[in-house]
Amino acid sequence: MSPDDRSPTVHLLDDDEAVRDSLALLIGTVGLRVVPWADPQAFLAGFDREGIGAIVLDVRMPGISGLSVLDTLVAQGVDQPVILLTGHGTVDMCRRAFKAGAAEFLEKPVDDEALIEALQQAVRQHVQSRQRAQTDRAARDRWQQLSPREREVLALIVEGLSNKAIARVLDLSPRTVETHRAHVFEKLQVDSLAQLVRGYAALVAEAGGAGAA
Repeated sequence: MSPDDRSPTVHLLDDDEAVRDSLALLIGTVGLRVVPWADPQAFLAGFDREGIGAIVLDVRMPGISGLSVLDTLVAQGVDQPVILLTGHGTVDMCRRAFKAGAAEFLEKPVDDEALIEALQQAVRQHVQSRQRAQTDRAARDRWQQLSPREREVLALIVEGLSNKAIARVLDLSPRTVETHRAHVFEKLQVDSLAQLVRGYAALVAEAGGAGAA
């Protein structure tokens, strides 16, 4: 994989070659990699859905509109933020765009500063979103390594119970609870109670909390 492949990428879809070239030049000035597309179908068939970045769509294109492309992206679960551009914007179109999931809606001729600001914000949010998703997946993988008993202990720790209280609830000896507690901390790779609660309380609640233990 080349460094360019890992760089945030803006997919720019506009059937007007002059507009496409102008915007690609502008976006490239702030260090963002630009992949221009002239045809919506080719874009939908070929763009990298796993990449980091954003998508800029012209609303009016022959064959399929930018709004239809946006609908397709949302239906496919594409998480890259979309900025729509139009030379014929209306309040209704703007409302439809945001309702469909657009990150921004800008009118042509595009204000250079507004587009760059919207793109940089969209890319930052996408990077943060992917990082959160990666962290969530890692935490979920570690949680899956716990035994059923360790999950019971974890749920009661998250509820704020002491080792002695957990021992009474689960009818175990305090020493056994201490052993399970140590395994929980080791498997979940946390060093403190605060880290444990912050990183795994949501998973415990999702699994039904201590009531499911």
